[in-house]
Amino acid sequence: MQTISCKIFELLKERNMSQKEFAQKTGIAESTISDWKKKKTNPVSDKILIICEVLGVTPYELLTGAEHIGERSRDNLIYVIEKGTELGILVENYQNLDINMQKKLMGYMEALKELQEKK
Repeated sequence: MQTISCKIFELLKERNMSQKEFAQKTGIAESTISDWKKKKTNPVSDKILIICEVLGVTPYELLTGAEHIGERSRDNLIYVIEKGTELGILVENYQNLDINMQKKLMGYMEALKELQEKK
């Protein structure tokens, strides 16, 4: 299995994108990108989403090297949520609640879901 950085350079080549252009679009320093190639290191995890966005691939494709297509694929078991979004704030607030409040919130959500299904 190839490294993430090797996959990135492969995708750059496929898209005829220079390292400089990639650096500008991602906000990642050119020297950092060069280090991935020279030292055979991988990007830090907080850069994966912007890299995927710029290269037009999913995190699944980048991290595994496989395309996630077809009806036989398994459902995603993990969601990647940006902290600053409404959903990210919701998740963060949920995590800051004590266990009893989390259970109450889950109960409210189930009740709302049932109400919506009745409509």
